[in-house]
Amino acid sequence: MKKTVTRLADGRELIYFDAHDDTVRDAVDRRPLDPVTSASEIRHDPLLDENVAIASHRQGRVHHPPADTCPLCPTTEEWQSEIPDGSYEVVVFENRFPSLSGAGGRCEVVCFTSDHRASFADLDEERAALVLAAWTDRTAELSARDGVAQVYCFENRGAEIGVTLAHPHGQIYAFPFPTPRTTTMLRNAAAHRARTGRNLFDDVLERERAGERVVLAGGHWVAFVPYAARWPYEVHLYPTRRVTDLTHLGRAAREEFPRIYLELLRRFDRLFGTDEPPTPYIAAWHQAPAVHPEREEFALHLELFTVRRASGKLKYLAGTESGMGAFMNDVSPESAADRLREVASS
Repeated sequence: MKKTVTRLADGRELIYFDAHDDTVRDAVDRRPLDPVTSASEIRHDPLLDENVAIASHRQGRVHHPPADTCPLCPTTEEWQSEIPDGSYEVVVFENRFPSLSGAGGRCEVVCFTSDHRASFADLDEERAALVLAAWTDRTAELSARDGVAQVYCFENRGAEIGVTLAHPHGQIYAFPFPTPRTTTMLRNAAAHRARTGRNLFDDVLERERAGERVVLAGGHWVAFVPYAARWPYEVHLYPTRRVTDLTHLGRAAREEFPRIYLELLRRFDRLFGTDEPPTPYIAAWHQAPAVHPEREEFALHLELFTVRRASGKLKYLAGTESGMGAFMNDVSPESAADRLREVASS
């Protein structure tokens, strides 16, 4: 892999990731951009003991532009985008409208391909491996920065999720605080260790691997619908050897990941038949905080889920979910696992 670091016209960092070492990236961003001055504010909710980012400057961000003015496509003679080069493999750059900025926070955009009409599921295994390498690189670099508490790599796909740009991309958030979900998992892992002497994630994975909700398994990864799934179709993907974050994955797990993950995404796209639009989903990497007393108890894993519960029907976060945080799932996890096995590639 070759990594090329450059700057956009307003000073933001942009990084090309290429599979071959002889690739040259020397294009210059010639747009007349003013320096980015946005800043978010972190406020603490004492009732929930959670932090909230206030980022009012994001109201002016680009919203569903036509394909010929997409800011994530390569630059052409007719259109100067966020990526100065005329083609690319994988690109990461600082978000022009970050939810987190200052005080250690940072938001980055990850473009998986220059093909505007593609999706992650359309990538070949070499490109998916390059995306994994980019996620790992950014996790290592951002985690080492002062003020960064946790690095979160994720993809939102589909207008139903709230995506404002159709181009295949994801994001990376460097949080200045451990996220609430992670804090809860670490607290429960510590209590489980004190009570049983064992690791909570190891015990959950052992139970799921022996059950009826396994969707896909390789030599180094296993995917299953969790026993208490919140979403109609939700899959958790774990490496079989527990590690805290992407930087600690072994070579064999890295090599197997593209095949396993691409198959999962392609199954999601077949869940509701070919007459439906592409399945909207969120793919979220859960990693241990950069510094935390219970860090070693955490297990890296990916959670993949869709808000579509049936053909033409969405799962809305209504009164119980949005108001109380109490999820009500319309699809049994066992039925979801059956369906995800039915739509296997072979």
